[in-house]
Amino acid sequence: MSTQYESLRPDALYTDVWDVAPPPAAAVGRDVWPRRPGAFIRLAPSVAAVDAVEVDPSAEAAPAVREIALGQFGLVPPWVKSASDAKLRSTKLVNARAETVSTSNNFRHAWLGAQRCIVPMMAFLEDDHRSGKPVRTRIARVDGKPMGVAGLWERWVGADGEEIVSFCLLTVNANSHALMHRYQQPGSEKRMLAVLNEGAYGAWLTAHPEKAREFMRAYPAQSLTANPVEKK
Repeated sequence: MSTQYESLRPDALYTDVWDVAPPPAAAVGRDVWPRRPGAFIRLAPSVAAVDAVEVDPSAEAAPAVREIALGQFGLVPPWVKSASDAKLRSTKLVNARAETVSTSNNFRHAWLGAQRCIVPMMAFLEDDHRSGKPVRTRIARVDGKPMGVAGLWERWVGADGEEIVSFCLLTVNANSHALMHRYQQPGSEKRMLAVLNEGAYGAWLTAHPEKAREFMRAYPAQSLTANPVEKK
C-alpha cells in the first residue's frame, strides 16, 4: 500500500496547476499518512442543484468549478456505525484497488456517486526490499512538477451529528511496471498510485463512473524518479 506522501510546496502550486485556492495555512503538514489531514480537489457543489431552481433546458450547462477540500487520509465508508470504528477502519482504507472499486463494500458508494477527487502531491513513498531490509524511497516526477493522483472522497455523519470527511488514493497493478515492480513486500502483488496525466484532470472529475475506469492506468516509468530517503 501507498500510505505516505508529501503535500504540495509551495502553496502557489494549487492555483498554478489546478486553479484552486490553497488550503488554510498549517492545515496540512508536509507529510501525510493515515488519519492525518490532507487536501484534495473535487467539483464544487452545483448551486442550481442545491437550490432546486427550475432550469431552462435550452440553457448551456455551467462550467465545472473545482474547489479545495480538507479531509483525513483513509476513507470512512458511510455504513460505519461509530467514530471509534471509523478510526480503526480508516487506517486500512487509504488505497482502493481500481479493479474492484465499483464492487467493494468500502468504496462502492463513493465510486458510483462520482465522488472522485484529485490528490495533489510532490511525491509518494514506498519501501524497497531488494537489499533484505526496507529502504524508504521517494517516488517523484522526473521534471519536479507536482502529481495529481486519482482519489475518492466520502462524508460520514454519526448518530450524534459528528462529521468526518475522508479520502483515499486509487491504485493499479504494477507487476510489469519498469520502476514500481521493485517496491513493496517481496512476493506480493505490486501496486502503484493512479497518477493522472495533466490534461486529464477535468475529465477525471466529470466523467461517468464507467468512463472513469479509462483513467486507471500506470504512469510511465520514464517520467518518474526514485531516490532513497536520507535518515535524519
